[in-house]
Amino acid sequence: MPAIRVAPSILSADFTRLGEELAGLKPAGADVVHVDVMDGHFVPNLTFGPPIIKQLRPLTDLPFDVHLMIEDADRWVEAYREAGADWISVHAEAVPHLHRCLSKIAELGAKPGVALNPATPLSAVEEVLPLCHHVLLMSVNPGFGGQSFIEESVDKARRLSETIAARGLSTVIEMDGGLAPDTIRAPVEAGVSVVVAGSAVLGREDRAGAVAALRDACA
Repeated sequence: MPAIRVAPSILSADFTRLGEELAGLKPAGADVVHVDVMDGHFVPNLTFGPPIIKQLRPLTDLPFDVHLMIEDADRWVEAYREAGADWISVHAEAVPHLHRCLSKIAELGAKPGVALNPATPLSAVEEVLPLCHHVLLMSVNPGFGGQSFIEESVDKARRLSETIAARGLSTVIEMDGGLAPDTIRAPVEAGVSVVVAGSAVLGREDRAGAVAALRDACA
């Protein structure tokens, strides 16, 4: 089994203790911090804006993986990069000029990625795959935490992995939604190497044990 990187989503954190929650992720064994940004339009919820991310950035040296579930994302990527985003994912469904947006993210010095909803085919990213540091496959419908894993996401990851290999690319496959010790193994076997975990990590009292359980499930 390939090694995985665990990216806890702070959407599942205790917001009254957000700084403490964030600071505890690296000691718990996390590799990346996943930050879900929602605008109440593209998805039916509201979360973090650039000012909050800017205040959180000094609290850890882990990379910030900022997932923009927003409309007009190309207008906002510079603000999120300035706030401290290291990885920036935009949705193929919400960005009409995807090539230009990914190029802009790279020019800003961040790692560009494309997110795909469960019903969005892989063809939506094929033409820009060489520009992508990562592709974020949603294994739930975006907008809320705590949803059940969509099993068909495994085959989607496998097909994407085959395409990446056939084209000689190094694009990382990330998956987000319903991932826990009992669901993680099949996606990782299919080619997923960055695992976003919300309640599976931040919903547990023993954060280090939760991260270890995800790794052990792939051993």
